Order: sequence, then structure tokens, then C-alpha cells
Amino acid sequence: MPRFAANLTMMYNEHAFLDRFAAAAKDGFDAVEFLFPYDFPAEEIKARLDAHGLTQALFNAPPGDWAAGERGLASLPGREDEFRRGIDTALNYARVIGNRKLHVMAGLIGADQARAQHRDVYLRNLAHAAQAAHAEGILIVIEPINLRDMPGFFLNRQDDAQAICAEVGAPNLKVQFDCYHCQIVEGDLAVKLKRDMAGIGHIQIAGVPERHEPDSGELNYPYLLALIDSLGYDGYIGCEYRPRAGTSAGLGWLKPYLAAGAR
Repeated sequence: MPRFAANLTMMYNEHAFLDRFAAAAKDGFDAVEFLFPYDFPAEEIKARLDAHGLTQALFNAPPGDWAAGERGLASLPGREDEFRRGIDTALNYARVIGNRKLHVMAGLIGADQARAQHRDVYLRNLAHAAQAAHAEGILIVIEPINLRDMPGFFLNRQDDAQAICAEVGAPNLKVQFDCYHCQIVEGDLAVKLKRDMAGIGHIQIAGVPERHEPDSGELNYPYLLALIDSLGYDGYIGCEYRPRAGTSAGLGWLKPYLAAGAR
């Protein structure tokens, strides 16, 4: 039976961030994820999780200057020290919050920049992150992201992400399979899920192409979720979508899964 985590960065924007935990729990979620926790003390987030019986499924390591358009540091030459400090910060938060998955964003590459150099930096930084996280029992995940939503993002394809993980060779480094991004870049999701499941550490869903609820758009999520279940994935599935209107009002797609889980 699929288990879902509400993405509190995209969902429940009707509420202040710290109030989104209660809203998600009220709607039946037992786990949450979000992009970044760093504007709030880790202890405050942990208190919200505990108060509402929620599990933290995932959050991201510091991405550089997000407000200025940066989208990760892991592949950026010359930013290695900043990347390592960010991993330390993320692991400190994870210790308090209690989650066991950390997403590390690759960053952007300019058209005039050397891809081979970025890849070399990326491999070294991922090896460092995986080694630092291993002692904490934390899984590092990397995510291919489509270039329509994030122009210039370094990592775009599932096979490339799997190859990078294999080259680094760390047992706690896997791929974050976002169905939305994969459909836009490659399609053929079912075949890729079957091919790569052993190397997938986290899964996210959203409707394509508008990134609304998963009951809208071109993907057949009842089929894909049943397939994911049959392949033995037992992690949370992150609901990283932008609700069409009110978050709670758009959760009709979730109710059959909640009802099945209650039986």
C-alpha cells in the first residue's frame, strides 16, 4: 500500500509554514517533506512533527543562494567548501528532526561551462556527502530535474543519475525518482521504474504538465502507484505538487488510499 508524504513547500500554502504540519495531519497524512528547514530552528520543526504524529520523510541540503537563483552546489567548481559546510548543516538538522533521507541538488551549469569539470566536482562532492551521512544512517539522494522548470540544471536523466551513483559507489547514495520530471524529460516511466527500482531511494508525484494534483494530466497514477507497490518500494511517496485551489479540497485522489490503509 503506497504511503504518502505531503510536501509542505508546495502544499498547504493557505497556512504559515509551521501551521502546515497540523493541516497535513488533519487530512490524514502521516509524513511530510519540504525543500528547506533552515529558516526555523530544528527543535521547532521536531516539536511540530511530534505534536501531530508525523514522520519527516525528506528535505534538501542547502542549495546556495536560492533567492538569487542558485539551485544547488554539488556540481559547482570552486564552491566545494561551501558545499561541505552545507552538508554539515543539513546533517545537524537531520539529527534533531529524525529523517533518514537528504536530497542534494546538483546546481546549474552555463552553456559555456565545461560539463566534464562539473561532473568531476559532482562525483567528489557526492562521495563526501555520502561518507559524512553514512555514520548517521542517512541516505543521500540526487534528482534529475527537467530543463523547462529549471533551465541549466546539471542532472536531467534517470540513466545518468544511476550511472553517477554507480560510479561513486556509496551504498547510501541513490536516485530520487520524480515522476513529474521524468515524464517531461523522458517518459516511459513504468519501464524506468522496473529497470531502476534497486537504485531508487525516494519517489515523488505530481500531475503533468501543470504540476497539479496527481489525478489530473497525462499520467495514469493508479497504474504507476500499483506498479511501485508491486516492485517492493516501501518508502514514502512525496506529493510535490501545486494544488489547483485549496489543498484539502483537492485531496479526493488520496481518500481511497487512506480508506484502504484503515482497513
